[in-house]
Amino acid sequence: MIPGGGQPNMQQLLQQAQKMQQDLARAQEELANTEVDGQAGGGLVKATVNGSGELRALKIDPKAVDPEDTETLADLILAAVHAANENAQSLQQQKLGPLAQGLGGGSGIPGLPF
Repeated sequence: MIPGGGQPNMQQLLQQAQKMQQDLARAQEELANTEVDGQAGGGLVKATVNGSGELRALKIDPKAVDPEDTETLADLILAAVHAANENAQSLQQQKLGPLAQGLGGGSGIPGLPF
């Protein structure tokens, strides 16, 4: 008969959970320090965000600036920021996906229901 009725060692579970937290924190820090770009208008507007989706830089080619048509410029800026954020989300999935899968739905930590 297995001591403790076959239940996993609580100390091991806590160590695994702590390691997952550390891995998650490390991945989040890497995301915050990684920058990704998005562009619109064939590169006339470029947005740079970090892996967390925070806007870090915006470059606008002078050719994109038409005082008579600021609406198009605004659309290009929005599109570039949106593209950069999509790239950041892809990066988040790459970095955090395996860790997030470990935290929910069949956690990978035996004995924990989430």
